[in-house]
Amino acid sequence: MTSGRRVLTALHLFLVWAAMATAVPVLGFGLLVTGWGGGAGAAAVLFALGVPLTVGLLAMAGIPARTVVPLCGSVRQRLGWAVLVFVLGTFGVLAGLATYGEDVDLGSASTRIALTGAPYAVAAAFFVPSRWVRLGAVAALAAGVAYGGFVGPAQAQQRQHEAEVARYREHPELLYLGAAPPGMRVSHAWIDPASFSVDYRGVREDEFAYAGLTVRAPLTPTPQCPKTLEKGVICTLDVHDEMRMVRELPGGGRAVTLIRRHRNVEVEVASQTLDEPGLRRLLNTLHPLTDIDLEKLMREKKIDHRF
Repeated sequence: MTSGRRVLTALHLFLVWAAMATAVPVLGFGLLVTGWGGGAGAAAVLFALGVPLTVGLLAMAGIPARTVVPLCGSVRQRLGWAVLVFVLGTFGVLAGLATYGEDVDLGSASTRIALTGAPYAVAAAFFVPSRWVRLGAVAALAAGVAYGGFVGPAQAQQRQHEAEVARYREHPELLYLGAAPPGMRVSHAWIDPASFSVDYRGVREDEFAYAGLTVRAPLTPTPQCPKTLEKGVICTLDVHDEMRMVRELPGGGRAVTLIRRHRNVEVEVASQTLDEPGLRRLLNTLHPLTDIDLEKLMREKKIDHRF
């Protein structure tokens, strides 16, 4: 390919890109506004008028390439070429929109507008009878597929994951976890602006075992027993200001609640199946929620926000 033909080819592809980067966003925005305000009928009328005008603009962009692209040699051929390029390029734009809908980063608004013309320029490049131009088009197409289908979604997923972790870490002073008692496992955890709660349940599905842990900002300067207690409820405070509340249950069972201060938070553990030593062991194993703990809870879908 001579230097003159290279210049014409570059000008041809630039004009295709510039024409479509201008016309397609205008057409798309017009369809959106018309459909929103006038319904599907009005959008269909605009589509019927806008598409031929866009194809005509694309055919005009092929005029300088009459001596470079065989399909642009005559008016009829240019119109056929323009239709082919428009259809192929529009498939690329739709694929880009689908990718953008999956939160793949396509840059700023001006960058996305500029990218709108790229699929049409790539489609036009396949009609240029030059091996190197076509190889460049294949490379551009492969790069777009790789980014839109693999790299971009992976980055979007990573950004979403990091944003979700940041949401869970909004109140790190509340995020404490105790080791699961023997025969139990972490069943679920909830985070809200004022507390962090964890449910522990039995490992065996056919055996009922439950303990609950709640970490919150202190309700009072020091743990205090309620002034009035229900019948069958006993509340005591030890020398370390740990509050113990025992409720007698029908059938001879007991519901035990222990409340203890831990640094700047108040921690409550309660159970009807775990005894007091077991609840105290749960309190004694309290530790800040590590990144590994949080990743595991998220991976197993055992943590949620609660409002």
